[in-house]
Amino acid sequence: MWGIVLLFIGAVLLLENFGIIDFYWRSVWRFWPIFLIIAGINILFSKSKSQLAGVVSIAVLVITLGVLFFKGQRAPGGGRVIEDVTGHHDTPNPAPDTLNEQHLALPYEADSIAKRTILNISGGGTSFELKGATDSLISAIVNQQGEKFSLVNSLSKDSITTLSLKMGGKGKWNAGGNDVGIWLNTRPTWEFQVNMGAGEVKFDLKDYKVREFNFDGGAAALEVKLGSLLPIADVNVKTGIAEVKINIPTESGCRIRAKTGLSSKEFTGFTKLSDNIYETPNYKESKNKIFINFDGGLSSFEVNRY
Repeated sequence: MWGIVLLFIGAVLLLENFGIIDFYWRSVWRFWPIFLIIAGINILFSKSKSQLAGVVSIAVLVITLGVLFFKGQRAPGGGRVIEDVTGHHDTPNPAPDTLNEQHLALPYEADSIAKRTILNISGGGTSFELKGATDSLISAIVNQQGEKFSLVNSLSKDSITTLSLKMGGKGKWNAGGNDVGIWLNTRPTWEFQVNMGAGEVKFDLKDYKVREFNFDGGAAALEVKLGSLLPIADVNVKTGIAEVKINIPTESGCRIRAKTGLSSKEFTGFTKLSDNIYETPNYKESKNKIFINFDGGLSSFEVNRY
């Protein structure tokens, strides 16, 4: 069954690359739990030796992939209703399929005693993109349908600032899902904790001091660009079905530990030390080091140097 899934993904990518179809992966990411159902069906029928059981399993899978193929060709859409920071809309009764714009921000306190700044991000059916720098500690613009997002700030006794940007509930999303633009202050040392079932994350962090970047996602797309402003940076990625791209500076030494199962791996400019360990040629002598851990099932992992 997983062979058919791989054939489906490869065929869609090939048709899309040749311009035969336009496939919007964001339109199908929210259906990622269906692969758990497929796996369950496969387990249930695997004990049966009958030809009928095999036919039923394949039929369910083919029908499911057919539905996903149809859904994926529908472009994300929906109108927009602008909402200001006070929560008032310029139209009193927005249509059910429209998106609201929500503004969130927390000020930066220059005399803060925080030693670490942790940003927790969570949301289903959501696209998160880092837009650039801000004089605030963090600001965000959310185009969402259904539940609103919340932004909470707390300072612990051990001088750790924790920011939580998350959806207020499960929400009801249209095909386009939720779009979140984020602006961050460049002065703190950041640690990121990103959790999502399905969605997309695109963060250009080359101008930020990043100590950790942790990502836990189901069916997701992750693209991260790291800088070399700290001597050590840790990146931990755990996925189910995902496309992961990480860009690192050439002056930084990097070690990759990849526990990837059926996942594909493309680590340009790395030397393979063993089945799961990869290093850049300058790893030992480099003053700045990046440690990357991959743990994925049916995913695509790519690391490039710039």
